[in-house]
Amino acid sequence: MSTTVQAPGSAGRQARPAPLGRVIFITAAAAMGGFLFGYDSSVINGAVEAIRGRYDIGSAALAQVVAIALIGSAIGAAIAGRVADRIGRIRVMQIAAVLFTVSAVGSALPFALWDLAVWRVLGGIGIGMASVIGPAYIAEVAPPAYRGRLASFQQAAIVVGIALSQLVNWGILHLADGDQRGKIGGIEAWQWMLGVMVVPAVVYGLLSFAIPESPRFLISVGKADRAKEVLAQVEGDGSHLDARVAQIEQAMRSEHKSTFKDLLGGRFGLLPVIWIGIGLSVFQQLVGINVAFYYSSTLWQSVGVDPSSSFFYSFTTSIINIIGTVIAMFFVDKIGRRPLALIGSAGMAVSLGLVAWAFSAHLVDGKLPHAQGVLALIAAHGFVLFFALSWGVVVWVLLGEMFPNKIRAAALGVAASAQWIANWAITASFPSLSDWNLSATYIMYTVFAALSIPFILKWVPETKGKALEEMG
Repeated sequence: MSTTVQAPGSAGRQARPAPLGRVIFITAAAAMGGFLFGYDSSVINGAVEAIRGRYDIGSAALAQVVAIALIGSAIGAAIAGRVADRIGRIRVMQIAAVLFTVSAVGSALPFALWDLAVWRVLGGIGIGMASVIGPAYIAEVAPPAYRGRLASFQQAAIVVGIALSQLVNWGILHLADGDQRGKIGGIEAWQWMLGVMVVPAVVYGLLSFAIPESPRFLISVGKADRAKEVLAQVEGDGSHLDARVAQIEQAMRSEHKSTFKDLLGGRFGLLPVIWIGIGLSVFQQLVGINVAFYYSSTLWQSVGVDPSSSFFYSFTTSIINIIGTVIAMFFVDKIGRRPLALIGSAGMAVSLGLVAWAFSAHLVDGKLPHAQGVLALIAAHGFVLFFALSWGVVVWVLLGEMFPNKIRAAALGVAASAQWIANWAITASFPSLSDWNLSATYIMYTVFAALSIPFILKWVPETKGKALEEMG
């Protein structure tokens, strides 16, 4: 699932500017998968305590129900590239939309804990597929001059999905008079929270019929004339379309289908660039960002915040996440990927350290002392802000850009799978770790944020301004 290459010298000599409005629509439609990714990932936040009560389970079992979707995500990420090379990018989006829809309905109407887990795995596969196909498709259709900002649409859609899921959860909670297990129309509030996702899932599926197939895939299946039509839509200048198609065809003839074997050859088994991609994916998760989106309501309730307020703080955190993402989208093509990542790492390390200190205070009547409570809220929001304006966007942009064309599909699949496995490890371990020592858990996340700084300085390349064919 390699991205389209740029014809030599084409970046700066278009006769007419690209029709940016059309490109933005195509990008936004593809990024709807990212919206569902964020929505599905975060909506469980509002149901955690209700699921615990409904099925009378402890922290370890609860963590597995929450985290099991991430196993499906790793599977979906691993297979998406290969499937897309066989049946096309748009078909993969449509498969993901179906999986999201089925998962939403099943999760809202589970018979027991085991089938709730099954529906979450199916939704997870959809998430994993969307996490790979969105950035890759956007990179293939985006004009080089706008590629960084358009690639950021994926993360923007993710954070909007997270925020909207929290707003919907909060609204449903109020309809149920603040009771996560309160009945609305005959079913419990948490079931409505999980079921509402069927709406954006259907929208995603419908939008997939309104955007064109990737020019590169069309050329790979012998539809060069259709590829020219799509290139004209996204690049605006029809004078060089024959040359562009010829360039893509030549590049494809010189490439071979990437496999896992192509990633081998480095000192530690894999090529160095693959380890860098894995490192980016793993560090993005080991700072504990998804604790804020999967468990924030539970977390705040554990230190004495009432359920309604805890849901509100989950929503405000999501708004901060959006603000940070907009900042990143503005700066990612201006100051580069590495500087943003370094700023974010430093800010996250400080914020997480403050959260760890605040949670070290002894609870008074089940609540944090006022000063520590206020600091915890401010620092937790600061952590999300620094993550969003840096690693949240930069990692997705880098993973879409940094791998050489001939291994991009397999490399992106491995890196995305590593991200989901690390996400699972953090998500599955948090309830038990927080029961043991909440402050120590956040100290661990602080250490990972600090370690990401030397990792960036030593190994992460700057891809700003480089054509995709230059990567390698």
